[in-house]
Amino acid sequence: MKKLMVSTLVAALFSPVVSFANSPIDSITKEWTYSHINSGAAGQVAEISAYDAITNTIWVAGIVGVDVLNASNGSLVQHIDTSAFGSINSLAIKNGLAAFAIESSVITNPGVVQFYDTATRTLSAGINSVVVGALPDMLTFTPDGSKLLVANEGTPSTYGAEIGNTIPKSFGPAAVDPAGSVSIIDVGTRAVVATPGFVGVTQTGSNIRTNTGMDFEPEYIAVNATGTKAYVTLQEANAIGILDLNTNSFEKVVGLGTKDFSLPGNSIDTRDNSIINFTSPNVKGLYMPDGIAAYEVGGATYLVTANEGDFRADDGDRSNASTVGASGDLANLRISNTDSSTGNLFAAGGRSFSILDANGALVFDSGDFLDKKAAELGIYDDERSRQKGVEPEGVSIFSLAGRTIAAIGLERTLKSAVALYDITDPANASFLDMLVTDGDLAPEGLQAFESNGKLFLTIANEASNTTTLYSITPVPEPENYAMLIAGLGLLGLGAKRRKDSVK
Repeated sequence: MKKLMVSTLVAALFSPVVSFANSPIDSITKEWTYSHINSGAAGQVAEISAYDAITNTIWVAGIVGVDVLNASNGSLVQHIDTSAFGSINSLAIKNGLAAFAIESSVITNPGVVQFYDTATRTLSAGINSVVVGALPDMLTFTPDGSKLLVANEGTPSTYGAEIGNTIPKSFGPAAVDPAGSVSIIDVGTRAVVATPGFVGVTQTGSNIRTNTGMDFEPEYIAVNATGTKAYVTLQEANAIGILDLNTNSFEKVVGLGTKDFSLPGNSIDTRDNSIINFTSPNVKGLYMPDGIAAYEVGGATYLVTANEGDFRADDGDRSNASTVGASGDLANLRISNTDSSTGNLFAAGGRSFSILDANGALVFDSGDFLDKKAAELGIYDDERSRQKGVEPEGVSIFSLAGRTIAAIGLERTLKSAVALYDITDPANASFLDMLVTDGDLAPEGLQAFESNGKLFLTIANEASNTTTLYSITPVPEPENYAMLIAGLGLLGLGAKRRKDSVK
């Protein structure tokens, strides 16, 4: 009996290591959820969040302004109203400086970036408003904080009209289409030092969409560790732009090719008929990433992309597959009508996340795992089957116990869902866990951060208008278990000595 008790005790002590042998995560705890309805600002939503270490606050941007939350308990510190300047799309924080990307009330007019002091939560001293390109959609600081990069999406007010009656379809240029670009702001002087665009830039790769009635529209930006290169998703074009930050010009635009859904491990559900049925149809997916993040392995840069898929805002470049002769389960599948023809269907999105090398070449793709995992957990939204599945959208990368972890937000599930993957080895990424939060819906922005030696992940959920904070605890180092065992051994020895002294 004593031997059994000892064996059970040792097994219990080591079971976390055995259970999580392939995971650096010991536990994940929901700390709090804040409902932005409580801020009292009509129209405020939760889209993009950023953490300020100086004040231990989380800033959440959403259309009419920014809600500043206490990171410790999720209480509202202040609502910052930006509605007088336009709609706020994104924010970023570095060294106590918060930058807001605000589009004009006239979507084709130039937008602005405003700078706030995170300590006072007021406009910063000196120059605090900088004019940038039309529809600034996202912005990010370089690692050293010297530059701020702004993705100017430049969406047209009216898209180009169809040319002729061809299959695949083709659209001419829009009458008013502000050039998609990236504004590069010198943070020290608060001045735009360059606005690189895409005219004349070399195009490589395949399946770049250039006949959609709009030009390249930057969506999201990631910067390498040295701050010398930026990688810009051109979502609707199915491409990324590689930006040289030494010359402040684009090196090239890389087409991301397609994903073959007929291959093993790439199955999809194509029909929203209340029956989830994954098949392997003769359909290809255009990756069309939204969020992108960069990390390094052995001095080499890798990119993580959330392959959401997207069409132009008026959906003029999409159709049901039946328009090119598809029938049965494929009839209502949403396809790109600028790429598809009879028997050759192209859908939007990869229903996955990918890892690319620094030249845009595919290293890893999660295949059909995200859709199937959502179905397994009972949160797969079958009504999105003919669209883009779970629609991976946001990405955040963090380090835990010496491993590199990617958090991937799934926009279209029945509950807020964020997949966690170990991406330490880019070619062999592995699934760790799925964070599913009751009451939250449609994660838009993710950010991981450290505070007081602990790791946290904040999730801004657009549809539920909530922000949730999780803490993530790593598996204790093996030496900690050795110390624990040694301590138990000493306790056992002490007990034996006490027993011997009673005799």
